[in-house]
Amino acid sequence: MSTLPKAMRTMRIIALPLSRPNIPPDHGLKPHAIFNPNRMLIFYHFDLSQGNSVKIQDQSGIKRAVKWASTKAADLWAGFGKAPEGSWKLQTYEFGERIIDRIDFEELALKGVDPSLGPSITHADVTQKANEIPLIYPPSIYASLPPTGVNEVSHPSIVHLRTLLTSREPRHRRGFWMWMAIAPLTAPFMIVPIIPNLPFFFCVWRSWSHYRAYRSSQYLSSLLDQGLITPEPSAALDQLYTSYVPSLSNIESLRSPTAPPLRSAASLPANTPNMNNGHPSHDPTASSSQPDASNVHKTSQRLLLTRKAIPQILQLFGLPQSSAADMYRAVEQVRGRLGGTSGR
Repeated sequence: MSTLPKAMRTMRIIALPLSRPNIPPDHGLKPHAIFNPNRMLIFYHFDLSQGNSVKIQDQSGIKRAVKWASTKAADLWAGFGKAPEGSWKLQTYEFGERIIDRIDFEELALKGVDPSLGPSITHADVTQKANEIPLIYPPSIYASLPPTGVNEVSHPSIVHLRTLLTSREPRHRRGFWMWMAIAPLTAPFMIVPIIPNLPFFFCVWRSWSHYRAYRSSQYLSSLLDQGLITPEPSAALDQLYTSYVPSLSNIESLRSPTAPPLRSAASLPANTPNMNNGHPSHDPTASSSQPDASNVHKTSQRLLLTRKAIPQILQLFGLPQSSAADMYRAVEQVRGRLGGTSGR
């Protein structure tokens, strides 16, 4: 599969929808809930660097010190993974990696954004065209969604990104302060002379992770407000979704044996038949009669991509292999959420 020339630009956001929303939606849920099945679950890959050689010189001493400390901490953690078999360092590393697998993939994606390397929003009105960031998305996936009823003037890809940022920002602000408050409570562990105070470092790391995700949410929201993020359909990504859509047997494996059968992806029309101007219809055949059924089989929410598609996504956009881990983690977490487990 050939690589898209436009997708090779330095700054870009790649939207990879992983599941469809509830159809019809559950109107009893809060619109900005973190795990809201009424929203499509999307993995975002952010490439916002404008070039490190210029930006690093413009950074303050504090930012350079923080970046140096972050790099040192990452190298130290990687060294734990290379420790001898059976050592406490390797066991700590393996346990930590399992914890990372349970952290929301949305948080991991947001905390990977470095606002200091992205376009400045101070003079966005002067340099808007030069700093425009394409939001690359598969057009057919968004075209098949029912109306959101919120800001229909904006493209659905922009609406979904803004909704994600609106829901994540307060969560990460609370997480930052919560873990900061817990950190002093780990002081008694300092009396253990053999190993470092791992609980303390874990609290600091979680607080720092939430802070970075919080700041990134604010930054991306500002880019949206300035109109610097523009939707850009990708026909090649659309074709990839068509090639790697999960089979009906895989979808059924996530459902209850008593649930009614699903239609194949090819039979889904552009406008969902059980929706009428964005509101659920009253067709009695469109609802399930199982009172104890989970949300997975009471709705048409399902996986849109499998793990097999990830190598092709990396090739299509020229992404490094290191990006694959976050994508695999996102797919597995979404599979867990659809199956009734938190995946966190």
